[in-house]
Amino acid sequence: MKAAVCREFGGPLTIEEVTLRETRKDEVLVKIMACAVCHSDISFMEGAWGGSLPAVYGHEASGEILEVGEGVKDYSVGDKVLVTLIRACSECISCKKQAPAICEEPYDRMAQSPITGNDGPFEHGLSTGAFAEMALVHHSQIQKIPSNLSPDVAALLSCGVITGFGAVQNTAQIEKGSVVAVVGVGGVGLNSIQGARICGAERIIAVDIDESRLEQARAFGATDVVLADKTSHRTIRKLTGGRGVDYTFITVGAGIAYNTAFKYLAPKGEVIAVGMPPSDVVANWVPVNLAYMGQSIRGSKMGDAVLSKDIPFLIDLYERGELLLDELITGTFPLEQINKAIEEVKLGKVRRNVIVFD
Repeated sequence: MKAAVCREFGGPLTIEEVTLRETRKDEVLVKIMACAVCHSDISFMEGAWGGSLPAVYGHEASGEILEVGEGVKDYSVGDKVLVTLIRACSECISCKKQAPAICEEPYDRMAQSPITGNDGPFEHGLSTGAFAEMALVHHSQIQKIPSNLSPDVAALLSCGVITGFGAVQNTAQIEKGSVVAVVGVGGVGLNSIQGARICGAERIIAVDIDESRLEQARAFGATDVVLADKTSHRTIRKLTGGRGVDYTFITVGAGIAYNTAFKYLAPKGEVIAVGMPPSDVVANWVPVNLAYMGQSIRGSKMGDAVLSKDIPFLIDLYERGELLLDELITGTFPLEQINKAIEEVKLGKVRRNVIVFD
């Protein structure tokens, strides 16, 4: 099968023939129909978080089941599903606490990879490897979707939507009437904005360095927009009568965004860390201020999503016209044009580019 392969950190992907081993009892083989380009894929391609090469990335996908392992229940050949990086054992402490996104069972993406080529094993990028015509994944990484849901729209639910929306609904569990700031108005940030709108936030302040993206944010529910600069915290204070916001959602992987996040907060306010900077990025803040003001910071991986609960809920919102998904897609590309799709994402001018398969 064809796959987009990364052979050099920071270099372009090449379209190559790779092989998947046979399906094991706890796995499913999925024919990929669409896979969105996420910044996490790009960060791995650039070596921001380490990893091994060659590798096949891609993790925000949808498709149709081709094979089902003998131990997999509730799924059948022909089912339409979304495919995510949330690989969960269901037995560790985190899984039992309904936190499958931080499953504690080790998975070696190279040594246990199902993908091979002429050079030997390829890294199973983000445990998914969906920039390919097929993906072999653990059964915990899929969730059924309606057969009439467009594959490109469905793919967005696999990461960008559950990460942004889930940070608001699951991690922060914001109260109705809350005042929030969302820093970064890309694919994830827009979903935090519409998550805050749907959850009943009174005021939603979008913060970004790009004015055109800020204007887009209004369509998703932002009540105010603020251009990110050295004085943005003062602007937010003015907008909130000097008090600040109850929640700041950092949805970009930029250290400077984390350095300024606490300046936006009201007393007892909380920073929700969603965006993931490279491993060597360090943020600085004054601990005594957190203690004195009763403020806090909390991480949110994949929106603390539980697929069986969150995906049906989000699809229902979409079908009722409350959750915007089609509007998140900027462009669609065949696999052969994946480098073009990635370059557009790097420029920061798109919401989501999606690779589509025949």
